[in-house]
Amino acid sequence: MTAFLLNLKTMQVLFLAIKHQDKYIFLRLLIIELTLTLQTITKGFLMNHFYIVIALTLAFCSPAVIANINLPDFTSYKDVKQKKRAFFNYMLPYVKKANQEILAERKAVAAMNIKKLNNQQSNRLTSLLKKYRINDKQITKHTKKKLLKKIDVIPASLALAQAANESAWGTSRFAKKAHNFYGQWCFTKGCGLIPKQRSAGMSHEVKKFKSPYESIKGYMLNLNSHPAFISVRNYRAEQRKKHIKPQGVVLAKGLEKYSERKQEYIKEIIAMIRYNKLDVLDS
Repeated sequence: MTAFLLNLKTMQVLFLAIKHQDKYIFLRLLIIELTLTLQTITKGFLMNHFYIVIALTLAFCSPAVIANINLPDFTSYKDVKQKKRAFFNYMLPYVKKANQEILAERKAVAAMNIKKLNNQQSNRLTSLLKKYRINDKQITKHTKKKLLKKIDVIPASLALAQAANESAWGTSRFAKKAHNFYGQWCFTKGCGLIPKQRSAGMSHEVKKFKSPYESIKGYMLNLNSHPAFISVRNYRAEQRKKHIKPQGVVLAKGLEKYSERKQEYIKEIIAMIRYNKLDVLDS
């Protein structure tokens, strides 16, 4: 009876968490709720209650709901250290997840025998070649080598430092209204937000993303595929040859074309990584 009452109370709070789109409260309470539910099931009660929890989980964690979760208000932090900690804690899980997806792609390509591809592998390879801007007319072992050079992780230290720099620690207009943390541009009318200081004759917009996670994935794909960032990939490949995990302070040296400020931008990103001790995330 006590477990039943606790479950009902927790369920009410779960509904409130969903209503107010507070994923942190939801996830914490979900753990409690699942624990209580499993305890109840072992006693032979409330089997249907378990299905309610699963339904709530699927509903709350669906892409449509996640995309609409409001960003934390980073402007509310008066203490700079707390603000930085909140920003990094918010962004890091997304960075890790995006890198996990990249590693899954890398593993799939590494396992491919180019001379003996089944239909599923062939279709996936074609999709990845297009995604990473490789236009080889003939697929060879060199094609696979080029693809593996592009499909690789972006160090968390670099992803976090650039996000903080480009979005003013999550407080910029583009971060709040477009979930754009890296200043990515787009060139189709209506694809994003028009910069207030856009020069006459320019048509670019700051791309709008469905979620911060989509912004991070877009940023990583940009560094991994765009010709402007071949230096980033070369630095990473050199570290791989030496059996060293990619380091943000090293890859940052290839960001000269990321900003009009060129070397000054690179120095600033490296300084942010070191000052905030983000390089420990790359070890």
